[in-house]
Amino acid sequence: MSAQSIPWGPVRSTLTEKFTFGDIKQIVGYGDLDMSRLAHLEQKPQNGASKSQLLSEIDRQVGAMDDKRRSAFVSICCEEMMRRKPDVIEELERVLSRVGWKFSGTALIPIEIFDVAELASLPDAAAADIQKAATRLRDGDLSGALSAACGALDAVTSDIYSRHGLGDAGKASFQERIRKSLDALQVKDRLIGELTDIGWAEPDYKPLSANIDGSLNQAAFVMQKLRADMGDVHGTKPVIAALVYDAIKWSSLLLRMLATR
Repeated sequence: MSAQSIPWGPVRSTLTEKFTFGDIKQIVGYGDLDMSRLAHLEQKPQNGASKSQLLSEIDRQVGAMDDKRRSAFVSICCEEMMRRKPDVIEELERVLSRVGWKFSGTALIPIEIFDVAELASLPDAAAADIQKAATRLRDGDLSGALSAACGALDAVTSDIYSRHGLGDAGKASFQERIRKSLDALQVKDRLIGELTDIGWAEPDYKPLSANIDGSLNQAAFVMQKLRADMGDVHGTKPVIAALVYDAIKWSSLLLRMLATR
């Protein structure tokens, strides 16, 4: 799977609108552009270079980059733009969201991979790992993304094991950790209580509850298996992209179920 490149065009437009000629030169320099190719472009009282000429030369270099290099360059430019003018994030979010990208902190993540609005509903211990998983997925590191998604669940279940005295989480299988954590938080009982409160009778809620319980257990098993055979922080194991995408979504679902209210 080739990495999905962060788009340069919307960021370029914001650079042009919000920053001076000199600022633009400095910002792109942080992205390790070949500054010698921009050296002849200077602002002068007469016959000086324009912003348009400067950006055109930058465009030539950006256009020659591969997807990974371009994404890194654009990401660094965004970070430096926000450092210099924190309020520019609103404009960057506006123009980038139109082409399918959102900010999570200072990281740019494709909307279709992971909706950063979901972070608010996840346990704090897991949010950083889920963001890392989505970022790795964006960069084409599928096995690393899977490892990070599982790491988020490790962090949360370890905390639950400790708080509820469930024993040594390190000695339990991934699936067992999920199951025992869900039981300790009485997730199933809370669901039944909520359904009862809105008028569901036992013949209605019992099969639903049983199937949800089973599906969560099955999702944990699938992630356990994928982690063993595809997860790799070094990104060297062969993977199937669709399964990794699904695994990150499953991890988000499991994490929300494990979130204590």
